[in-house]
Amino acid sequence: MSVDGKTKVCGLIGNPVAHTLSPLIHNTLAKKTGHNSIYVPFQVESGEVQNAVRGAYALQVLGLNVTVPHKSAVLGSLVEIDELADKIGAVNTLVRVNGGYKGYNTDMTGLHRALLSEKIRIKDEEILLLGAGGAARAVAFMCAYYGAKRVYLLNRTIEKAEAVAREVNEALQTECIVPMKLEDYQKLPQKQFLAIQGTSVGLYPNSQEAVISDTEFYKRIHTGYDLIYKPAKTQFMKLVEEAGGKAYNGLKMLLYQGIDAYELWNQTKVTDETANEIYELLQEEMKINE
Repeated sequence: MSVDGKTKVCGLIGNPVAHTLSPLIHNTLAKKTGHNSIYVPFQVESGEVQNAVRGAYALQVLGLNVTVPHKSAVLGSLVEIDELADKIGAVNTLVRVNGGYKGYNTDMTGLHRALLSEKIRIKDEEILLLGAGGAARAVAFMCAYYGAKRVYLLNRTIEKAEAVAREVNEALQTECIVPMKLEDYQKLPQKQFLAIQGTSVGLYPNSQEAVISDTEFYKRIHTGYDLIYKPAKTQFMKLVEEAGGKAYNGLKMLLYQGIDAYELWNQTKVTDETANEIYELLQEEMKINE
């Protein structure tokens, strides 16, 4: 990779950032698409987000990704925000515009694109969503935004599920998010669903854990999608497959949130062939770091 006076800089702000796979995605994209750009991670402490964004603009940084714990804190530093990101209340991508940056949530557009790449659709589907934390809340917005017929939001604490359901339904003028106690899954309609695992349960190194262990629950799932990508096969995924369903991890979500950001920054389109090549590189990198 050649760096010169015309090289555009993009990057990631968060804390921590040393583990990130984003430079692999973006620097490979730049190489394959012929853009003179470079992507680097920047560790930014809490309380310094506004200074970081202001400094990035002054330094002509083309765009930034934002990761934990700054996805909501950065909102006050933006001059504009995309509709979906505004409703979610969190952004992970900043695009340079006049006077500052516009915020987007490519985590959710990336998840939608990852699902479509596997021939999994959201529109008019009935979906089981596990969890009511920050990630699951964003997924609930995404499902409603893209036209899900019904989303059963299963969570240990029903009050939290009710709060998320109320917020999403009011924001998007819908009634599709239905809160349920986790243990009440037996009351679900007798059919099979797309299920999205939106909690941190099963995340490395606690790889043998799952939010629900009852095999009867997994017989209700035709397709399971876990937002977690490390380990590559979570306990949730194993249980879905053992019950006869298809299961996917969150690595393609990581890929496509990066591709969506790259396309916004460079006003370009990444081909399916290039996306597949980078996905293979990510899989190889995951195996190296197992």
